[in-house]
Amino acid sequence: MKRILTIAGSDSSGGAGIQTDLKTITVLGGYGMSVITALTAQNTVGVQGIFEVPPDFIEKQIDSVIEDIGVDAIKTGMLSSCDIVSLVADKIKKYRVKIVVVDPVMVAKSGDSLLNKDAQDTLREKLLPLAYVVTPNLPEASVLAGLDVKDLSSMKEAARHIYGLGVKNVLIKGGHLRGEIIDLLFDGKNFTEYTGARIPTKNTHGTGCTLASAIATELAKGKNIQGAIEQARSFMHTAITYSLPLGKGQGPTNPYAFIEKEKDKFGVLTELELALEQLRKGRIARLIPEVQSNFGYALPHAEAYEDVAAFPGRIIRLHDSIAAVSGPKLGGSRHIASIILTVMRHDSSFRAAMNICFSEDIIEACKAAGLSIRSFDRKLEPLQIKEHEGSSLEWGTGEVVKKYGIPDIIFDKGDIGKEPMVRVIGKNPHDLVRKVLRIMRKLK
Repeated sequence: MKRILTIAGSDSSGGAGIQTDLKTITVLGGYGMSVITALTAQNTVGVQGIFEVPPDFIEKQIDSVIEDIGVDAIKTGMLSSCDIVSLVADKIKKYRVKIVVVDPVMVAKSGDSLLNKDAQDTLREKLLPLAYVVTPNLPEASVLAGLDVKDLSSMKEAARHIYGLGVKNVLIKGGHLRGEIIDLLFDGKNFTEYTGARIPTKNTHGTGCTLASAIATELAKGKNIQGAIEQARSFMHTAITYSLPLGKGQGPTNPYAFIEKEKDKFGVLTELELALEQLRKGRIARLIPEVQSNFGYALPHAEAYEDVAAFPGRIIRLHDSIAAVSGPKLGGSRHIASIILTVMRHDSSFRAAMNICFSEDIIEACKAAGLSIRSFDRKLEPLQIKEHEGSSLEWGTGEVVKKYGIPDIIFDKGDIGKEPMVRVIGKNPHDLVRKVLRIMRKLK
């Protein structure tokens, strides 16, 4: 297990600083150690007080940890004064630590200053030349580079300036940009852009600390700088997606969401397997269309088809029952995923869907089962969508839910080269199986 030391301030609310650093390091499989540089009275709305730890005691903490346990990577956060910045730089040189991730914490999310102006100069002159990577946001990059950083062009200019201070890699975070988020890495030769959609939440307390700690952990585990940043950004995306609406201000990110998502994956796959067994026992071969069937179930907050589990190779007829070619997998079917993701954009509680064959008898059975039914006409499908393979399902499903909300059943009567189809929509596999079996009973 790799040993990652965070040298930073304590956040009494647990959302940033030492507290979130240790959470992140632990969840990513590292052994987290801490040196506290300052105590803060802090919550989601601001910083109410700062008590700086005396440099001689910070020195004792660093020596105690490294001389006994050792260290594979160091992440620095809030350092607050010239003396503390100088001390940390001296210790990094003394212990010859190569992997150093500097998060140049200058201002809290609330706007409170966390690094005085004299210390900013010391950070530039003494600490940055020792950094393997520095991770400023746009305001911090503006201070470090001495220019106004507000767009991609000025990010590149600032990255060159900061690299010139002796840093091996500069990662400027673009969270303050409008629209799509762009993070920019400069390694002295090449620029690498990392893009991502903005997540609609105010709960972003601790994002910088979390990202830097994740990068330090991944670097310690042996990843190169590009791989470490990619993994850390993915981790950060999950932590923000599942952020916690705590407090009256900007709530914290959720590092544990990384583990929670893995648990969700296991749960989704298990529920699909159990649901398939129920359908087998229900002997529903009559409901399987010529193109075969599939059954999908999405993770909470699913965004792409890889977040939807289904059965690769589809579900086939086997005598009077059914069988799956293989067990369920995430990303198992783009077709069923497109239906589920379209529905989830309207109501994220509906996370399951299955396609069954169309006949007038089956539609009558759906009515007899008391299910709500809506349809769309493929003949009305725009030409540009017809020409794009796989887009029909998304278009048709979207047309229905926009007009009528989410029904139990969405069907169409096909078109040239398109088999008529019925889609059963449910909140989860149990809900969906219950509907399918009700249909089957009404056919008998």
